[in-house]
Amino acid sequence: MGKGFFQVPTAFNEPINSFAPGSPERDAVLKQYSEYYNGSVDVPMYIGSKEVRTGNTRTMSPPHDHKHTVGTYHLAEKKHVSEAIQNCLDSREAWANLTWEQRAAVFMKAAELLAGPYRAKINAATMIAQSKTVHQAEIDAACEFIDFLRFNVEYMTQIYEEQPDSAEGIWNRVEYRPLEGFIYAITPFNFTAIAGNLPASAAMMGNVVVWKPSDSQIFSAKVIVDVFKEAGLPDGVINVVYGDPVMITDTVLASPDFAGLHFTGSTHVFKELWKQIGNNIHTYKTYPRIVGETGGKDFIIAHPSAKPAQVATAIVRGAFEFQGQKCSAASRVYLPKSTSREILDLVKKDIASFNEPGSPADLSNFITAVIHEGSFDKLASYIDQAKKDSNAEVIAGGNYDKSKGYFIEPTVILTTDPKYTTMETELFGPVVTIYVYEDKDWSDTLKLVDTTSEYALTGAVLSKDRYAIDEATKVLQNCAGNFYINDKPTGAVVGQQPFGGARASGTNDKAGSAQNLLRWVSPRLIKETFVTPEDYRYPFLG
Repeated sequence: MGKGFFQVPTAFNEPINSFAPGSPERDAVLKQYSEYYNGSVDVPMYIGSKEVRTGNTRTMSPPHDHKHTVGTYHLAEKKHVSEAIQNCLDSREAWANLTWEQRAAVFMKAAELLAGPYRAKINAATMIAQSKTVHQAEIDAACEFIDFLRFNVEYMTQIYEEQPDSAEGIWNRVEYRPLEGFIYAITPFNFTAIAGNLPASAAMMGNVVVWKPSDSQIFSAKVIVDVFKEAGLPDGVINVVYGDPVMITDTVLASPDFAGLHFTGSTHVFKELWKQIGNNIHTYKTYPRIVGETGGKDFIIAHPSAKPAQVATAIVRGAFEFQGQKCSAASRVYLPKSTSREILDLVKKDIASFNEPGSPADLSNFITAVIHEGSFDKLASYIDQAKKDSNAEVIAGGNYDKSKGYFIEPTVILTTDPKYTTMETELFGPVVTIYVYEDKDWSDTLKLVDTTSEYALTGAVLSKDRYAIDEATKVLQNCAGNFYINDKPTGAVVGQQPFGGARASGTNDKAGSAQNLLRWVSPRLIKETFVTPEDYRYPFLG
């Protein structure tokens, strides 16, 4: 640093706009949506200072209007991935040696750009690319992304301030170096904030990154790149490639300079990546850091004392916001027999009040489309099977239509089998399965919740009985990295609820906390002795 111990502005959570009728933010986002929807953007790869267009392109279409095209993006060949790696390595020394406050300023500026001139752009792009309602886009692409950038800068300074004690005559100090090599960031479609944070958090700590966004999120990823460029991020720090995930990954993981993986996506893919890294371990100059957040089969369990209206709201919001396409979405629910009918009636009443699934441009819609045809077909098959099975019943929703958009009605399956397929399998869509237990079996049902799923991401208990809450908190300690009491199991806020889970849900490195940033540094202890000994003899030698 050399010129002062600088204090960064205190981080705060970005206020959420309401988008109420007549509000300026509502008019701005709808205008920007129309411009994007009626335009056509050509999205290049970003390698060093170059915008790379290969001519081998794919089109981008909104999930809610899949026959309409909003642009194209260019696919990488192996040579482009190699160029991205080399640009990272060529840029590493200058970026790693840049004083921390200069790196911090880039990302603080990015946060202010997102809060101001880019807010409508990032929200509208997310509404189009990922079919999010304006509220879901706002809490994700604007607010959560801004929060990641602001709070990560604050966490970075907290890490740097953590220093060892020094004894008389010596000075011990720790520097938090970036990793030696480059980071590979693989990001999902469902959260624009995650897509921006995974490369940015590693870069903030002085690392260089090869970033592969999801094919289904490239339209909004382009806005992220625009923001980083305007914020002054130097060329080559984050290089962006699209295309065949196997080819890109094979090329990246074959490099001796691969130093870390920052991943959010499916459990199967993450396990395969871990295995591939292990098989290549003798290739690497250092042991790579592996950080991943994957799937979930997230639960709600209601105690007989829980208020039915509160349970119903937790189910409806937790299961159906953003069409259930959140890693944290409620997808299995355990209801006590004594109140189950009232709760289910309230859930069905809420679902009946929804508009038919439609475009997010219609701000009266609570439900829009699932991300692509593959997801649609998978969900439809599980719904159809539930209609046939004797131990399951579709009690709400159950219809679907992909003629215009990939629309799945919010669907509730009631099962008599606590190990029914949709109680165990991650579906990633607006389908929730409910099992009714006998009130006297509360304690046994807690054990059932714990042992039913391979995942351990989020979960919620609703109860007015504090002893029951305490029991649930203890029994379920290993099956939810984020555990909610009297709330839905979604909606973690940066700086308030660090997010992540264990078991098959990932490495639980808690995005939105200093714990995550620590994975992207390699500490070096420096001991300086002020008066150096000149005689080897210790006093005991006489």
